[in-house]
Amino acid sequence: MKKFIFVLMLAAVWSGQVSAQSSQESLKEYVPVLPAVKAKFWKIDPKLGYAVKNVGGGVYVMSDNGWQSAFLVTDEGVIVFDAPASFGKSIPLEVSKVTDKPIKMLIYSHSHKDHIGGSAAFKNIKDLKIVALEGVSDFLKEMNDPNRLVPNVTFKSEKTIKLGGKTVELTGHHYHSPEGDLFIYVPEAKFLMVVDSVTSGYAPFQGFDLSTNFHEYLKVFDEILACKFDTFVGGHLTDIGTRQDVEITKEFTLDVYNTVKRIHNNMDATTATAEAIKTVGPDNEFLLFKVFLDRVTNDSVRELKPRWINRLAGVDVWLESHVRTAIIYVRWDDKE
Repeated sequence: MKKFIFVLMLAAVWSGQVSAQSSQESLKEYVPVLPAVKAKFWKIDPKLGYAVKNVGGGVYVMSDNGWQSAFLVTDEGVIVFDAPASFGKSIPLEVSKVTDKPIKMLIYSHSHKDHIGGSAAFKNIKDLKIVALEGVSDFLKEMNDPNRLVPNVTFKSEKTIKLGGKTVELTGHHYHSPEGDLFIYVPEAKFLMVVDSVTSGYAPFQGFDLSTNFHEYLKVFDEILACKFDTFVGGHLTDIGTRQDVEITKEFTLDVYNTVKRIHNNMDATTATAEAIKTVGPDNEFLLFKVFLDRVTNDSVRELKPRWINRLAGVDVWLESHVRTAIIYVRWDDKE
């Protein structure tokens, strides 16, 4: 029995070494986070797990270097923008450290649980108004998720909130989630929050932030830049942003789109298929089509990567997914 246990221990140690070695090898496939981006990581107290910054105009931003939310302090109460699953339960406490005014409203940017899955911490706040697009509310009613409180104030596309001398302008868009997404704008603070659109210093998350509507995603940057803001919150990672962050993400997105469109439209499908047949045979039409799309993907990534690898963090992590999102649009939705 002792011999058997010893063998198991050796196996566990060996497995751990292999796992560590595999992790190191995997890391070598990707470039480190750019130094300029790493320098802007928030200093997080490990005992809290998040930090709070006053960005002016009554707006405070919270972040754990993974997710971001914010709240607006007014003379009559506090309006909270999103309650992430990671630290949402701590938002009421942090608000109380800043002001003795009560939390009056919680606004949802969209329906995804990583951004509002901490809203259950607000369920005992008396007379709380939970504000969201109608589509978001309908979806949350259907999901019946106890961690995402159902909104009690809904609207179709636009809503202006005035409280304690402050204004919050909400406008609905469809660049990301099927149920709709909000622009959350505080004009007095020149503050704009557009979640899952721009991540300061980084390339977008997988598949252009999991966009379900790349046609609208291509427009969202000009819509953002039409707002007069100095402080930008995109909902994720290690820093709040500026107009320049929006402009560079727009440049990246259009470069991916235009590159994919050129390579796809200029590729001779007949020749590519004939070459694929030599390798995989003529019978499997799905496989032949996959070979063609993979070639477009690989050629696009090969061209784009050198242009962006030193400009945005995470380019090599998600670039292939961005290219494939653009291919779907170019192939099935775009004009010639």
